[in-house]
Amino acid sequence: MKLLSGDPRLICELALRSLALVFWSTLGAKALENGLARTPTMGWLHWERFMCNLDCQEEPDACISEQLFMQMAELMVSDGWKDAGYEYLCIDDCWMAPERDSKGRLQADPQRFPNGIQHLANYVHSKGLKLGIYADVGNKTCAGFPGSFGYYDIDAQTFADWGVDLLKFDGCYCDSVMSLANGYKYMSLALNRTGRSIVYSCEWPLYMKPFHKPNYTDIRSYCNHWRYFDDIYDSWESIKNILSWTTIHQKEMVEAAGPGGWNDPDMLVIGNFGLSWDQQVTHMALWAIMAAPLLMSNDLRQISSQAKALLQNEDVIAINQDPLGKQGYCFRKENNIEVWERPLSNLAWAVALRNLQEIGGPRFYTIQIASLGQGIACNPGCIITQLLPVKRKLGFYDWTLTLKTRINPSGTVLLRLER
Repeated sequence: MKLLSGDPRLICELALRSLALVFWSTLGAKALENGLARTPTMGWLHWERFMCNLDCQEEPDACISEQLFMQMAELMVSDGWKDAGYEYLCIDDCWMAPERDSKGRLQADPQRFPNGIQHLANYVHSKGLKLGIYADVGNKTCAGFPGSFGYYDIDAQTFADWGVDLLKFDGCYCDSVMSLANGYKYMSLALNRTGRSIVYSCEWPLYMKPFHKPNYTDIRSYCNHWRYFDDIYDSWESIKNILSWTTIHQKEMVEAAGPGGWNDPDMLVIGNFGLSWDQQVTHMALWAIMAAPLLMSNDLRQISSQAKALLQNEDVIAINQDPLGKQGYCFRKENNIEVWERPLSNLAWAVALRNLQEIGGPRFYTIQIASLGQGIACNPGCIITQLLPVKRKLGFYDWTLTLKTRINPSGTVLLRLER
């Protein structure tokens, strides 16, 4: 979180106090009820893979530009991503011009987005996809472009006028918890007032937790999903840190998730450079168990067939998108094995067995069938199918039996249990 000092803070506080009269009078019953994100959002987001690359002269295929997003839109349709459920094409930071226009509106960089965001939105919509965009609750975005503080209503209406379908709202450059919370709440209401259906992706708890324990139930009242941990990197250490923090804090988070609002552990980095195959399997399996938004950040022009098959795995996506909308959780950790489970519709359950050990070879792990799914998943019996790392029908199991699995180092076995 980037803090300001001196006059900008006073301006931030005074302006928000004046907004409060309007804000609090429209709070309460009019909090977020936009009918969106009934299952976790799926799509593509540029940040982890392409970051804030502005050099279109040296790297025309990797800079943040209209061309990049149009190419990704084409591939999302032609290569089966849209059919698999990946619907939102999302712009992150660094799309803006350095200054607002004469009417106070945000504008795209004219060199990199020569036709503007509305033109890009029309193109994306013509492909049957939806467009996401990025802004910031504070005075500046994290990369230093114009922030939305003091312009919440104008920016919300601008995004609606352009045909935007999702807003990722970051939390840099606002220096008090009150400013942060009120800004996120106000933008939620401002988006709703436009009358356009816009998914609202917040980073509210991520920026609040260094100062104050987030109230995820309150956050859910305003956001469709909310980032709660540090930015993901293309590294196994990053994935492990996210999973470790989630496990420690899951008691306060899991119950807040459900249709319309989801805990967001950040992007999928499958198909990049930093993860082994087994680590990519763990990444996909656990994001499915956690009912996380599936927002890929990779280069769809260069992705391997193996990574593509994993990301488009219909059985794993079905777990992530299960309409019951219950987030999974880790319920056991022993001998460097974690056991996660998630209740699904039609009395089914998903179970993930994760090998925490990163030395040696594959390990066998045996678990009592009666312990799975809170003791009811296989009572009196169930059919078990292994979905990852490869699909195999394991057959019928009586609840008095045990299940023996073989798990690679840093890998995960994902199972589906059906009555």
